[in-house]
Amino acid sequence: MRAIAIDDEPMALEVVRAHAAKVPFLELLGCFTDAFKALEFLQNESVDLLFLDIKMPDISGLEFVTSLQKKPMVIFTTAYTEHAVTSFELDAVDYLLKPFSLPRFIKACNKAQELLQLRGTSPAVPVKDYLFLKTGYEQVKVFYDDILYLEAAGNYVTFVLKDKKLLSRMTIQELTEQLPADSFVRVHRSYIVAKKQIDKIERHQVCIKGNEVPVGASYLQLLQGMSI
Repeated sequence: MRAIAIDDEPMALEVVRAHAAKVPFLELLGCFTDAFKALEFLQNESVDLLFLDIKMPDISGLEFVTSLQKKPMVIFTTAYTEHAVTSFELDAVDYLLKPFSLPRFIKACNKAQELLQLRGTSPAVPVKDYLFLKTGYEQVKVFYDDILYLEAAGNYVTFVLKDKKLLSRMTIQELTEQLPADSFVRVHRSYIVAKKQIDKIERHQVCIKGNEVPVGASYLQLLQGMSI
């Protein structure tokens, strides 16, 4: 997996460089303190993944990503938590809060590698944007974009949609295997939320279109660190 790192702080780049050297499937092609030099590099080289700081002079990491026509996968590296929601919307693979450990870095790289392999196994197959949900005796087509969050209770899951709720007999683990990992994140043993529907992340809950969804203690750091 080919990657570059962009950060205006040289010491931060050294951390990424040192961690990357310990990931066997990761090839770090370069480190840049100047985002515009990185942009020039990307115009000539094929890159799978960006390690990208958010607060940089001249152009932010968020602006940098949106400016790219061909977007590699992105892992944001930042000391600030307030940009997590925007990162969800940009489909970031992960959100590493500085200072991050080697195990945390490896976990983010594993996620990127899995996503890259998934994309490579079926390039000709269009990505589904829906699932069929069994409710009673019916099969109902539910588009991912219509899902706000999901609440599990035993062997049943309630789908909270933009305009209604649907109940289906399945476990949350079965559902996790069906949902696209880059669009949904588990925040509690009983709750999964649609990342782009999140309006606010608080210490013990996330707010989604007027709904308050609890965040489990074991998922809090995961969520704040954008481990998705």
